[in-house]
Amino acid sequence: MVEYAASIEDVRAAAERIRGVGHRTPVLNSKTLDQMAGRKLFFKCENFQKVGAFKFRGGWNAVSMLSDKEAERGVCTHSSGNHAQAIAYSAQKRGIPAYIVMPNNSPDVKLDAVKGYGANVTLCKPTLEARRTTLEGIAEDTGAAVIHPFNNANVIAGQGTAALELIEDVGELDAIIAPIGGGGLMSGTCITTRSLLPKAKLFGAEPKGADDAYRSLKEGKLLPQEDPKTICDGLLTSMGENTWKILKDHLNAIYTVSDDEVIKGMKLIWERMKIIIEPSCATPVAVVMSPEFKQLENIEKVGIILTGGNVDLAKLPF
Repeated sequence: MVEYAASIEDVRAAAERIRGVGHRTPVLNSKTLDQMAGRKLFFKCENFQKVGAFKFRGGWNAVSMLSDKEAERGVCTHSSGNHAQAIAYSAQKRGIPAYIVMPNNSPDVKLDAVKGYGANVTLCKPTLEARRTTLEGIAEDTGAAVIHPFNNANVIAGQGTAALELIEDVGELDAIIAPIGGGGLMSGTCITTRSLLPKAKLFGAEPKGADDAYRSLKEGKLLPQEDPKTICDGLLTSMGENTWKILKDHLNAIYTVSDDEVIKGMKLIWERMKIIIEPSCATPVAVVMSPEFKQLENIEKVGIILTGGNVDLAKLPF
């Protein structure tokens, strides 16, 4: 039996740590969107989660599991926004320092929120290499514990609790779809779904301008993100070894969508469901509305994880 970074037991344990600290977010439906998609859709609304995104789950699980000795010098990470907020919030709640590396093109709404939670923010060039090297320097200088945004086993387990709640609340689903950036959410979703709904299909969604997971699955090996260009600021990173190992074994397919399709999906949720989602969050919405996805057979009930709603209202993509 293949061993992965996290198990269903780890996900259930994470759910207990998160209970009473994070929100059990609602699952919403829309008859209009069901008709447009040609099937029943169940939206797990992580845009209503603490810090406005699912990232709180993995962040709190990882920070809360640190021993007092491990946590005494604080925590550090790199992130374009939502994981940064999750770690900053979790560190504040635990009463320890947080050191966050963010690319200098991060949305103001996310940057301001991280600072608002009391974190020490260092800006860097918007490249993965700059993020990694800047974080390494800060970790060495401060002695803070590094909480990787997606390749951390405790983060993966925490992210898997969104699917756990979705399945507990809805029951049988024919498929679950979520966006893929670093793969933490999707890999946690795979671990949970394969255990509880082994026959359900698992689909990933990516923007065409940042399609490393799609290319990796097609080639059968982990490929890096190459000069990503998309409005989906939360999906610009590459997968890690831990997430890739899970995704390659359990994903049925990955679908890619254009930024124009993402904007249409984003507007659809805003206008029809009256809730705010960010561009990264709209990728699975765009996929389920695509002609390609509508052609799939024997899929009547689809769970969609709406990952976050942290939008810079002064810089909307539409």
